[in-house]
Amino acid sequence: MFAYYLHDLSPYMIRFTETIAVHWYGMAYVLGFYVGYLIMLHLAKKGFSPIKPDQVADFITLIALFGVILGGRIGYVILYGLEEYRETPLEALKLWKGGMASHGAIAGIALFCLWYARKHRISWTGIGDTLVCAAPPGIFFGRLANFINGELFGRVTDVPWAVKFPTELLHEDYLIQGGQPVNLPAGMQHSPEIIAFFEGSRGGISELEEILHPRHPSQIYEALGEGLFLFLLLFLLRTRCPRLPNGLLTGLFFLVYAVIRIILEAYRQPDSGAESILGMTKGQFFSTFMIVTGLAFLSFAWMTRHSKSNTR
Repeated sequence: MFAYYLHDLSPYMIRFTETIAVHWYGMAYVLGFYVGYLIMLHLAKKGFSPIKPDQVADFITLIALFGVILGGRIGYVILYGLEEYRETPLEALKLWKGGMASHGAIAGIALFCLWYARKHRISWTGIGDTLVCAAPPGIFFGRLANFINGELFGRVTDVPWAVKFPTELLHEDYLIQGGQPVNLPAGMQHSPEIIAFFEGSRGGISELEEILHPRHPSQIYEALGEGLFLFLLLFLLRTRCPRLPNGLLTGLFFLVYAVIRIILEAYRQPDSGAESILGMTKGQFFSTFMIVTGLAFLSFAWMTRHSKSNTR
């Protein structure tokens, strides 16, 4: 029997009042954009980007607003919350309540880059090859924030590094996995609140640990795979192989991200009430389209390089 870690992290970095606070999730976005800015500025100064150094700050600001935030929110509403927001459409505007889809953000970023490239008459795939080097750190910070929030946790397991998430009690599939009904007070959303409830009015922490299932910390897996590994791969290729044809790194990003996401989805608990699609989770199914997109970019890069070599 392992003494599994009981998740007790607060989602608040700084809390001033009941309604005013700085969340770790929000800080993850800030860090992601800032680190992305530093990476793109470095690549621009070294001549690895079609975007000039003095354009990087404006580019990051615009892509944060129209690519990541708008695209991520629209993607979440369409892919995961269409039934919910169809009844209460105004709820979709409440970004502070959470709900962002990485697939939607990636699509939003791609469309914004297409518009930006046409406006400034520079290579769309060249912008993409620079941006995909700067995007993974944002994914890394976002997944760490998911872990801190106790959300998007993994499937039940018995590995020694498994984690018990009190937020499991709020998940619709808790009963399906053999859990007993727990009448939590309304308004509880995070681990410390649930832990405090058990400490004060039930059988203590031992009872809470007994009814929880040990789970994969899939958020950490995704942070390391979709974030750290992908960044190291693309950044090294960008800086060590500067003559790669435009579009190749963009294609690799779509392809490798999708493969990693499909693999790691096997360790992640599906969203409450989510139905599988062709035997796959929604995350896996939507990632298959990214594989097709990645192969298209790789084909474009290969044909471009082949065409140039024939004209020499």
